[in-house]
Amino acid sequence: MTSAAPGAALLDVKRIQAISLDLDDTLWPVWPTIERAERALHDWLQRHAPRTADLVTDPKVLRELREATAKERSDLAHDLSALRRESIRGALRRAGDDEALADPAFEVFFAERQRVTLYDDALPALRWLSERYPLVAVTNGNADLERTGVARWFRAGFSARAFGSGKPHAPIFRAAAAAVGLLPRDVLHVGDDAALDVAGALDAGMQAAWLVRDERPWEAGARPQLIVPNLHALCVALEGR
Repeated sequence: MTSAAPGAALLDVKRIQAISLDLDDTLWPVWPTIERAERALHDWLQRHAPRTADLVTDPKVLRELREATAKERSDLAHDLSALRRESIRGALRRAGDDEALADPAFEVFFAERQRVTLYDDALPALRWLSERYPLVAVTNGNADLERTGVARWFRAGFSARAFGSGKPHAPIFRAAAAAVGLLPRDVLHVGDDAALDVAGALDAGMQAAWLVRDERPWEAGARPQLIVPNLHALCVALEGR
């Protein structure tokens, strides 16, 4: 079902000249990817740093270390790759293994993290949308457009790590619009996260579409102009422009 959010302004389809898209949990489910990457990392650690592998046999341990690192290194809040690398380094240190292994260990994780499985609706939607609009990727994650295989559909891509700050802050949204020669008011941002994607895009002056595949209720403040259950529904909503 496609709908306008109750209490929201209606989507101004004629005004849309470009679309910015979130990646994780918008084009592919992120947690199966992360879990597979963590298993690949653990397998590598078993061969090269077995004491660390024993320490992080339960993936929750490595995630707790990552959360602790995020608190200690607030300067890295926008850089999930750096946080992941430093959490691996912390695990190696705690286990008494060589901290220099953090870089190659991270590369194992990172390579597997790029092996995403697109939602069934993603590829047809990317084809349809890219024929009608310039597309710009906007992500706080560390997915790489080239390595995930979706770069061909995008005119530009912005990650929080490379940009220096991420969603929901306005600069990354404004940069996405500027990358295709537009003002934010002329761009529709599409994403799954109510706070990061919808509220952030609206605050930056964009229109916003909330992609909600699991029928969560809207509980944030400012409401999106459009709510869609999948990317096919997004295309249908835009088709009559």
